[in-house]
Parts: sequence; structure tokens; C-alpha cells
Amino acid sequence: MGSGRRKAFLTRPWIITVLVVAVAGVGFGLYWFQPWKLWQDETVQEALPGAVVTSAPPTGQSGTPSPPTGPRTLAGGELISHEHATSGSVRLVELADGSHVVRLENLDTSNGPDLRVLLTDAPVQEGRAGWHVFDDGEHVSLGKLKGNKGSQNYVLPDDVDPARYTSVSIWCDRFDVSFGAAELARV
Repeated sequence: MGSGRRKAFLTRPWIITVLVVAVAGVGFGLYWFQPWKLWQDETVQEALPGAVVTSAPPTGQSGTPSPPTGPRTLAGGELISHEHATSGSVRLVELADGSHVVRLENLDTSNGPDLRVLLTDAPVQEGRAGWHVFDDGEHVSLGKLKGNKGSQNYVLPDDVDPARYTSVSIWCDRFDVSFGAAELARV
């Protein structure tokens, strides 16, 4: 093709429109899917709030050890994989001040766009049946996932009754799918 014919070909309005739409489509697709996150790990290692190590157990007035005043595990479970391979454990913990946190321990999952931690009333189901159920019933978003690896804490709002919820999901809000979830078994 000669340079005159190539210039005439590229200056046709429909060709320019197709090229602009294609570039915009690729840009939107990259923004929406964020595929580079599959190769970017974010590790977060947080200590459990209020976990204090003492050298000797505290004693009451009678000389007997007093009940622990630190964090108390109310429920827990192991994460299972859904859309992405996910492992680790989840604990619902009551802190000494009466507040509650969901603690993810040894979390290992894929990174992704708009990942959140959901406290839900949905039953945890294995396989594809469990991918989309966690936003169907009652659920509370505890915020964006801090990191796709490590141990981290998510504070429950004061008006949330933790006894009403039975599971935790690592939830991709952009695509409405669970990366992984854990059933909370009461302790």
C-alpha cells in the first residue's frame, strides 16, 4: 500500500472512530479488571488489639488467678476457596473493652480489585454454589481488605450484634463474588 493510500485509509472517519473505541475499551478493561493485581501481593501483619503478655498470671484477692481480661475468642473457622485459592483462619474476638474484631490469621489469597471483608448470615458452601451468596442476606462490610496475605483485624461497628452473623467472606465487590469464606463456629 502506498503512503497516499495508507493516509487516505487512516483518515476515514469510521477507522478513526473504531481506533478510538478500541483504545477506550482496552483502557476501561484494564481499569475494571486490574489484572496486574494478580501478581502483586500485599502482606499485612497486625497484632491482635489488647493482647498483652504478662510474666505472671494476675491473682484475685483470694490468691486464685482472676479470669483473663484480654481478648476472648467467641467463634472461629477455616477459610475455604471459592473464586480464588484462599486459606487461613478467621476468629471473631471480643476485646477487653467489650468491642469486637474479626481477625484473619495466616490469610493467603489472590489480590484483586475492590476486595472487602464481609461479616454475613449466609451459610458457607463449597464450590461454585458458594461464590455469590454472601451479599444476598444480612451482611456488614468491615472495610477494604488490608492485604491479601498475613494477619489482620477488622473492627465491628458498635451497633453490630456479632451473634447475628455466621460467616466471613473475602468479597470482591466489583464482581460480586467470594474469593473465600469461613463458617464461624461458636466456641
